[in-house]
Amino acid sequence: MTRDTAAGGNGERARGTAAGPPPGDVSPANGGAARPSLLRSGTVMAVGTTVSRVTGFGRTVVLAAALGTQLLGDAYNTANTIPFVVYDLLIGGLMASVIVPFLVRRRKHDADGGRATEQRLFTVAVGGLLALTAVAVLAAEPLIGLYAGRFTTAQSEVAVLFARFLLAQILFIGVSGLSSAMLNTRGRFGAPVWAPVLNNLVISGVATVFLVVAGPGRTPETITDGQIALLGIGTACGMVVQAAVVQCALWASGFRWRPRLDLRGSGLDEALRAAGWMLVLVCTMQAGFLITANLANRAGVAAATRGADVGAGLTAYNYAYQLFQVPYAIIGVSVITVLLPRMSAHAADRDWGHVRGDFSHGLRTASTLLVPIALVLAVCATPLCIAVFARGSTSVGDARVIGGVLTVFALGLIPFAAYQLMLRVFYATGDTRTPALISIANVTVHGSAGLAAYLLLASHQVVMGIAAGFMFSYVCGLVLGGAVLSRRLGGVDGRRIISTLVRLYIAALPAAAVVVGAQRLGGSVLGDGPVAVVGAILAGCALGAPLFLAAGRLLRLSEIRDLGETVRTRVFRRG
Repeated sequence: MTRDTAAGGNGERARGTAAGPPPGDVSPANGGAARPSLLRSGTVMAVGTTVSRVTGFGRTVVLAAALGTQLLGDAYNTANTIPFVVYDLLIGGLMASVIVPFLVRRRKHDADGGRATEQRLFTVAVGGLLALTAVAVLAAEPLIGLYAGRFTTAQSEVAVLFARFLLAQILFIGVSGLSSAMLNTRGRFGAPVWAPVLNNLVISGVATVFLVVAGPGRTPETITDGQIALLGIGTACGMVVQAAVVQCALWASGFRWRPRLDLRGSGLDEALRAAGWMLVLVCTMQAGFLITANLANRAGVAAATRGADVGAGLTAYNYAYQLFQVPYAIIGVSVITVLLPRMSAHAADRDWGHVRGDFSHGLRTASTLLVPIALVLAVCATPLCIAVFARGSTSVGDARVIGGVLTVFALGLIPFAAYQLMLRVFYATGDTRTPALISIANVTVHGSAGLAAYLLLASHQVVMGIAAGFMFSYVCGLVLGGAVLSRRLGGVDGRRIISTLVRLYIAALPAAAVVVGAQRLGGSVLGDGPVAVVGAILAGCALGAPLFLAAGRLLRLSEIRDLGETVRTRVFRRG
């Protein structure tokens, strides 16, 4: 396994000063030693994340076939989203923003390498998670009522029964998240991205069994308590397996948990102070999801009761979002996860030049692949969703709604990824206040746009309007956050980033056109079967990739040249 040190590679910190950023560009992109390490570690994560997301995609397809995207699907997905919301609201948001930078500093400065701090943190976290899980399970009914806008009576009852089982996941989500954060500070990125594969396989197996036992077309009125228990317990078991795998990896790294409650002088108060603003950020983000869930669920019920006969609620929105997350998770999260410990170490040394360079290099590196993927995903979203979702309990009309939402999400992929990386720069510097304030503006934009979509659009189009408002909010947040960071870091390499993005989009247009042509030609010759549609899109990608690379070279995109060199080094030379 390729690993980076917790300090973020060997670096060249002497170039920075405590007074502020040094002149000039000293980023890894300009020849620093960090680039190969970023590419190697990013590749390890990308491979694992690819397998995880592919199996996650399979899980989503099986769930869609088993439950559909109408009222029963909305009941299950609302109940299964709440444990992640509760965890994020009270604990999860601290992991990437507070815990990782905090542990990096402790491992670097404490005489024992931060071991005592890790023991205390793990003890407090497990105790808090146990209490939180128990309270959430007892409060299942009011929690469902909070997110289920105008559910029918039967739909609400089913959602509450699902939640009784699914809220137990909070404990295991928390253990998995904390263990993953501790592994990341050790420079170990593999297990956290491979463990979800088993989770996906377990849930896919459970959904398949449900489909065989219950058959397609189940509704909130016809599903039995035993079938609800099968899905609820099976889904929770998937998270149990994931947490166990990550915990085993942490054990293998040398961590041995010995409960410690001697918190005085532990430094945890430092993390808690930073967590104050993080709590504002997480609450604001969850307020945004609360708005989304209620508006989408209301639209789904309205579409069903008005005879639209398509799933246009939270399930359609969630499935499109999950597909949209695949390229971001494989590429963007891989880069972000590797960069956060490195940026935290540079920020601890007040080496603002390297922090700025890490941000610029990370965004440009990720965008080299994300830009062409975003364009292809946007133009092929609807036929792709029909090909993979239109079976079992999901109709062609249901799949078209998912495709429309996915198109909107894909168009906002780059601003979304850039915003997420920008947040990690704030977190690396120990600043959670600014992201919290920016998030208020984001949610205001998102909520206003979602409400306007609900009031102005047809019920089956509301989720597309909500998605558009969601993505536009990240554009606004990126502008605000970029302005703040530019003042703090002496610039964010904005001119170079924008120039690279513009040229990447220009280079990707011919490739996207080829993919569209291949998909349409394949449809006219081979028909619209799933294999034919997916095969035509893949063939178009294979034909369009050389065009993208050639156009990038003509436009003098050094990022594409670096990508080509990495592929040749890691594939052809090994062969």
